Amino acid sequence: MIASSYLNNQFLIAMPGLTDRDFSHTVTYLCQHSSEGAIGIIINRPLSMKLGDIFAQMNIDATSLASINSPIYMGGPVQPERGFVIHNRSDQAWDSSLVISDTVSLTSSRDILEAISKGEGPENYLIALGYAGWGAGQLEKEIIENSWLHTPYAESILYHTPVSQRWNEAANLIGININLLANVAGHG
Repeated sequence: MIASSYLNNQFLIAMPGLTDRDFSHTVTYLCQHSSEGAIGIIINRPLSMKLGDIFAQMNIDATSLASINSPIYMGGPVQPERGFVIHNRSDQAWDSSLVISDTVSLTSSRDILEAISKGEGPENYLIALGYAGWGAGQLEKEIIENSWLHTPYAESILYHTPVSQRWNEAANLIGININLLANVAGHG
């Protein structure tokens, strides 16, 4: 793939026929995609824990009540003990951030959680444990095999659409009613 065809800052939508328990009916935000592989965060698999639970585990005192009840997502099966924050970019510099686009960054350092706990963090954020990863050429092969659709990123879906609607709404970005798609590819 040439650089312009990489899928950074896009949604990866599981096709109805993808039955892998980790990825069935998921929407993954692609944070990094290159000739070496891809990394993404699943954005529609909330866990039973809330951010307040993470604060307690990390001994972070929270003064922002809104942040305590923020959901935590299962970001993927790789390193499920590691936390990631997808957030809107700002002038604030965090200890460990990856700039994804002009509007989105991915941060994995404690300082952003401390800021969020005080109500001083980014305006929009999604926190996940673990990530989804693909080796060199693996994601491209899976797309050809009809496992995934990809669509442009939309802030409204990432931060504001109810979790139960993200799979459908992400597909709607390119005019597809994903519930009407066949479960198998029509390769002849």
